[in-house]
Amino acid sequence: MRFTGLPPEAVPALMTGAITAHPAVEGRADTYLPSPCIQNHAANLAFLPDGALTCVWFGGTMEGMGDISIYMSRLAPGSERWSEPEKMSDDPEKSEQNPLIFNAPDGKTWLLFTSQTSGNQDGSVVKCRISDDGGRTFGPVRILCDSPGTFVRQQIVVNDRGEWLLPIFRCVGLDGRRWSGDADTAAVLISRDGGASWQMNDVPDSIGAVHMNILPLGGGEMIAFYRNRFAETVLSSRSNDGGRTWSAPEPTDLPNNNSSIQATVLDDGAIAMVYNHSNAAVSDARRQSLYDEIEGDEAGATATVPASDVGRKAVWGVPRAPLSLAISRNGGKSFPHRMDLDTGDGFCLSNNSKDSLNREFSYPSVVQGGDGTLHIAYTYYRRAIKYVRLAPQSLP
Repeated sequence: MRFTGLPPEAVPALMTGAITAHPAVEGRADTYLPSPCIQNHAANLAFLPDGALTCVWFGGTMEGMGDISIYMSRLAPGSERWSEPEKMSDDPEKSEQNPLIFNAPDGKTWLLFTSQTSGNQDGSVVKCRISDDGGRTFGPVRILCDSPGTFVRQQIVVNDRGEWLLPIFRCVGLDGRRWSGDADTAAVLISRDGGASWQMNDVPDSIGAVHMNILPLGGGEMIAFYRNRFAETVLSSRSNDGGRTWSAPEPTDLPNNNSSIQATVLDDGAIAMVYNHSNAAVSDARRQSLYDEIEGDEAGATATVPASDVGRKAVWGVPRAPLSLAISRNGGKSFPHRMDLDTGDGFCLSNNSKDSLNREFSYPSVVQGGDGTLHIAYTYYRRAIKYVRLAPQSLP
C-alpha cells in the first residue's frame, strides 16, 4: 500500500483544534486535537448533558510508561474549535489508558479508565471519576473494579431493565510471563444499583475476542462486535435477554488486524462501524507484543492460565490502515457499504512517537449528533487525535 499521509513529524504543527472543511470531500471537516503530549492514543467521544461533544484519550511519551495520563477536550455547541485539553489523571507510577465517558440515568457523568504498571496489562484495574455537574468538574479518583487484568474500551449501555452493562476484556497472564494477549477473553460487568456494585458475566468461548462493543437493537435484543487478537475478522455475538448472556463470538464479513473497532446505531437503524480494513493476510511483518519497547517487571504478571492451555498466539504488527467506515443496514449481518477515511502504510511495528516511527490510523470512536452528523475521532500516527465530521449525505 502506498503511503499517502503527512510525515508524522509534521503533525504537531496542525494540532490547533480548529475545524476546517476537507479540500476534496464535500460534507467533511477535519482537525487535530491540541495536546501537550508526544504520544496520543485511544480516543473516545461522547456528548455531555449540555450538548458539548467531548473527547477523552491517553497521552504521554509511550503507551505503558508511568507518564501516560488521561486527557479531555471539549467542542462547545456551535464552536469550530476544540478546547485545550484538561489532564484528568496523574498517577506517576501507573500507565492510565482507554478512557470513556458515560452519562448515567441519574444525571451524573462518569469518566472510566484503566490503570496498570508498565506493560503488565494482566495487573490492570479500572478506575473512575464522577461528575455531579454535567462533566464540568469531576470528583476524586476511585476504584471501580479491582479484579487484576480488567480492561475497558467501549461505552456503558443501559438495558430496558435499567441495568448498566460495562463491556470489558480480561487480560490473562501465562505462567508468570509478560502479558502478550494470547489468552484474553470478553465479559460484561453488570450493575443493578446505579454503579455501586458490579457482577462479572463471562462471554462464552471468547478467547481472542476483546474490546466488546455492545449495541442495543430494540427490546432485549443486542449485538456486540469485537476486536480479534488473532487478526482475522471482526467478531460478533448476540444477546436476547438485554445483555445478561451472550452467544459465542463468530466471524463477520469485515477484516480485523488486532486493533480496536467501534460502532454505533444510527437514527435510521443502520449500524456504522469504523475500523481498519486489513488483517494478518496483508502482511507477514510481526512484533512480539504490544510492549516490545517498554521495560517491565515480568515477575509481576498474574499467572492464571498455564501456557500449555493456549493454542494460539496473538498477532501484533499488522498494518493499521486504511481507517475505514462501513455501514450495515441488516442489523449487523453484513457491511457492504464502505469508505476510507485515511490511507497510508499503517506502519505499527513500533509505538515510538518521539522519533516519529509510528504511522498508524487506529482506535476509532464514532457518535451521531442530533442533526444526523457523524463525529469520528482516532489515533493519527500516535502523534495526535484526529477528528472528522461527516454530514449525513457523505455517508456510504
